[in-house]
Parts: sequence; structure tokens; C-alpha cells
Amino acid sequence: MSEPYFEIESLIELVSEQKPDRPDLVKQLKQCVIRKWIRQPYVQFVSDENADGAGLIGESIVIEHPTEGTMVVDVLKDGRIGGIEFVNQISGYEK
Repeated sequence: MSEPYFEIESLIELVSEQKPDRPDLVKQLKQCVIRKWIRQPYVQFVSDENADGAGLIGESIVIEHPTEGTMVVDVLKDGRIGGIEFVNQISGYEK
């Protein structure tokens, strides 16, 4: 983690490689308005107010990043990306 920011293009590449059966996920990531953010344990893409009933988490996709470690992409029941969790940045996490 040398850079203070994380760019979504890196995640798009990893999802394409690690989850080739999920072009829907790649498409959703490419459509995300947030393209770059300061490193933090969780980046929320859909606010709680905009989640409504369709916004409940439908599945969590685990991706392994070479420098960031384990990342979990929360996919809402309606197919939108709800957020991304950087497991290694969670307080108290030890690998």
C-alpha cells in the first residue's frame, strides 16, 4: 500500500481474471461513478437511503488483490455494487 488512493480499474482487472463467469459484475464496476478513493476499510457505493428493499445484499464476492489482500465486493439483490470491503484494513484483523 504505497499509494494513498485505490483505483477501481485494478479491481475490474482482478474480477475479470478471478471471476471470468461474472461479466455482470465487471459491467457494474465499470459503471460505478466512484473511480478512485482514499484507502479505507469499506467504500459504500449505494447509500442506505437509496438501497430500499432491492438494495439488500444478495451476495458477497471475494477477490484476492496482490497488495491489498482480500477484498469483498457486496452485490445488492438488484445487481448494483453496494460497496467494497478491504478485509486487511479492518481494525483487529490479523492474517
